[in-house]
Amino acid sequence: MMILPYSLTTADRVEIHELPGRYGDAIDDRDWTRLDTVFTQDAVFDLTGVGSRICNGLDDIKAFMELEAAHPRTHMMTNIYAESDEHAVELRFRIVALIGKGLTSTGSYYDKLVKTDNGWRTYHRCVSSRRRDKREAEVDRLGIAL
Repeated sequence: MMILPYSLTTADRVEIHELPGRYGDAIDDRDWTRLDTVFTQDAVFDLTGVGSRICNGLDDIKAFMELEAAHPRTHMMTNIYAESDEHAVELRFRIVALIGKGLTSTGSYYDKLVKTDNGWRTYHRCVSSRRRDKREAEVDRLGIAL
């Protein structure tokens, strides 16, 4: 379960920094089972910021990816930043996705993390098609009810 207080070691930061890459590889490879290494079983994936829906739980996230999501072929994660305080561990990153014929798509991801027995996982993700100031993000500093 969670480790309190949220003091991140170098090993924690390395593992957390790898989460976006694991997510991108799983999506690009269409290997939904690898999402187990990114999300908790009860994770919430809020895609309303990109005109979609909220997925509740890992099985719902996988079903969404399989049936509903339009997937670019290449995801590149940038501006990866993790921070922690006495309340939360948060991860923010930008995504640039190549969708073919020279077209790209961008977005911002705002994650809340928990350290499980199997390593760091996202338990809440909010996606936005635009970059928001950190102070304005819905998931900033536990500013939303889960």
